[in-house]
Amino acid sequence: MNYNPFLSVATAALEIGAAVWALRGPGRKPIVRTTAAILLFLAGYQIVEAVLCTGLLPISGSLLPRLAFIVVAWLPPTGLLLVAHLYPTRTQTVYRFAYGMYLFCLALVIGIAIEKTFVSASVCMIVFARYTNPTPLYGLYGMFYQAGLMSMLLLSAYGVTVCDDRRQRLLLGQVLLGSMAFIFPSLVTVAVIPIADKALPSIMCHFALLLAAFLGRLAVIERKTALVPELGDIPIETMTTGAA
Repeated sequence: MNYNPFLSVATAALEIGAAVWALRGPGRKPIVRTTAAILLFLAGYQIVEAVLCTGLLPISGSLLPRLAFIVVAWLPPTGLLLVAHLYPTRTQTVYRFAYGMYLFCLALVIGIAIEKTFVSASVCMIVFARYTNPTPLYGLYGMFYQAGLMSMLLLSAYGVTVCDDRRQRLLLGQVLLGSMAFIFPSLVTVAVIPIADKALPSIMCHFALLLAAFLGRLAVIERKTALVPELGDIPIETMTTGAA
């Protein structure tokens, strides 16, 4: 099947645009910058996939197929760092966990860069790519990635339930809803559609456009409350209506 890069290119453009918009506006810098970083990692994968599947660069023996995994490897620890910035209990535990995941990610990235057989084949379908990963390193990568995403989901869910600050709860809610919106549909798609087998990284990054939408909404809420601080004291329902 001939690959069509339109979806990847359009998704990357939206995510880059949202990241630039967030960085150029007001808001707490750690939150804004971390949100933008997630959007740029997602866009980075889309660009790599488009280049990989359209044959713009030679693939044989190149780093390009592995680069797709290297780029999105940074998503789970960066997502956890965003949760840590928003966490209601002001504990350092979530920060330590996020930084520990960064160190683990760095080790994985070095391993993938060195291990030339990490990806032995890439097959591009109409709008997604399938990868064959024959080495044990991929199993470790998969455990790291899924553990990071599920931790991001569970920690944000717990934060929403215990947070007393309306603004922080609303921001954490965007992370929670965005995580749910792309993790579960991706898993279901790969489980029920045979042609999507071995395409989980690509499928997840396409569904991650939903995560990007919620992160964009998070940036909107953060910008509004930075411009009008008293918004943090009004009911959630009012803020939800105003941010839609």
